[in-house]
Amino acid sequence: MSLIMTTTTLKQQVFVHHVIEHQLPHNNRLITTQEYGIGQAPVNIALSKYWGKRDATLNLPMNSSVSISLPDLGTKTTICITSTQQDAIWLNNELLSNNHPFCIRLTAFLNFFRPPNSAFQVHTTNTVPTAAGLASSASGYAALVLALNDLFQWQLSTQKLSLLARLGSGSASRSLYSGFAIWHRGQQDNGLDSYAEPIDTQWPELCIGLIKINVQQKPISSTTGMQNTVNTCDLYQAWPQQAEKNMQTILEAIYINDFEKLGETVEHNALSMHATMMATWPPIVYWQPESLAAMQTVWLLRQQGILVYFTMDAGPNLKLLFPETEKPAIMQAFGDIQIIMPFNKN
Repeated sequence: MSLIMTTTTLKQQVFVHHVIEHQLPHNNRLITTQEYGIGQAPVNIALSKYWGKRDATLNLPMNSSVSISLPDLGTKTTICITSTQQDAIWLNNELLSNNHPFCIRLTAFLNFFRPPNSAFQVHTTNTVPTAAGLASSASGYAALVLALNDLFQWQLSTQKLSLLARLGSGSASRSLYSGFAIWHRGQQDNGLDSYAEPIDTQWPELCIGLIKINVQQKPISSTTGMQNTVNTCDLYQAWPQQAEKNMQTILEAIYINDFEKLGETVEHNALSMHATMMATWPPIVYWQPESLAAMQTVWLLRQQGILVYFTMDAGPNLKLLFPETEKPAIMQAFGDIQIIMPFNKN
């Protein structure tokens, strides 16, 4: 396959070919009639977490997961092909050096789709901080795959785009959708049944609040952190089964709009994930003192009868869940909180 360069593994080559094979010309080379491609995707917040891979090469998760996407927060990417020797990648209007970690990872992904003797020019803009535990890689790779689909005019189904996005970042599989989405763990070793799809339900009163404790790049990436957890944490053995059980409860709560069941399960799921991180060696602790202080505020509010729960990804920042009726109390308790209503069209 001439479209794949040597920095990719045979397993990844086969996977990509299976996903896009019907969109390739007879000579098996990627061609484009478009000058550039554009893609835009939202960040998503995992309500039941993905932590750990059953296959790191193909980003296949140990367990399925459910998420909620946040409109107006995410990534916009524009891509074109050039005849230069190296890729040129801009992040938030800054040209990055080719040895920047962001470029190294992005270039490796682009190698799957690179026509012979060419390079890519990529302009990507994030409306959330990059690599800070706020799901920028999820929206980033989803937007990139959408831009590639536009550039090469593949006209792939959203399910196939989800498969390709997963190869760049596991949680990116869920950022192809608005609202709720479920990422299926899948059973096949080739990874073709591990994709996300939308959950067809609305919850107009649901609010998500972002508490940004620290938006700097986190010291341990999610990829490194979860692999260390799988390799060294004895507590992790119980995680996949609990995560699947939590996911089913969360799905039930979503379908019947049971906020307390949703909030309790989401918060417990997040704390359980972080418990496996802390029991990893060396321990992985993304929390900062302000993170714990925010948690304690949430617990105090609940004691006062305020319906609010939190979740946390691999980072120090909290995401609150609460019904619209609790907005005044939440804004009073967290003055600088950013509140999003995922299903509010206004």
